[in-house]
Amino acid sequence: MLADGAIRPDIGIMAIHHDHDHDVRTGASLMAAAERALVGSGEQWTAMRASVFAALSGFERPASAYDVTEAVSTAQGRRIAANSVYRILDLFVANNVATRVESANAYLANAHPGCLHDCIFLVCDICGRAAHVDDDQLSARIRETAAATGFRPEKPVVEVRGRCAECA
Repeated sequence: MLADGAIRPDIGIMAIHHDHDHDVRTGASLMAAAERALVGSGEQWTAMRASVFAALSGFERPASAYDVTEAVSTAQGRRIAANSVYRILDLFVANNVATRVESANAYLANAHPGCLHDCIFLVCDICGRAAHVDDDQLSARIRETAAATGFRPEKPVVEVRGRCAECA
């Protein structure tokens, strides 16, 4: 967040109103954090899962399963089945290694997989970028509002569609 309160559109994942610290990782550090998170949840980190994560983390914008399938196929020099990639992406989402931008039917690598937060996305309708914003106060208020109606929220996802600062 900038001094004037504006959110930087070129940051894919940022922290706002955190009551704890975490590092936003990239490259080999991100791959290692994703592997630790997946293995820590009792899953295996296979060569195919590593390939899918590497492809996903290489996108600047949310990527569809078909985008990831194409990237993995190109990297491996052979055709990969889209249904295999879908299953891996679903596993990643279930284990906080990736997040899903529902309105775009697309995925982002989670830059801090060891840190659990509700998903709040700012999605640009022009360039397609999505900023994942962590705001524990907003998340708590959403959960409180749901609970007040007797609803038991499992994983709130908030998406705000509009234009990023670069496209506005």
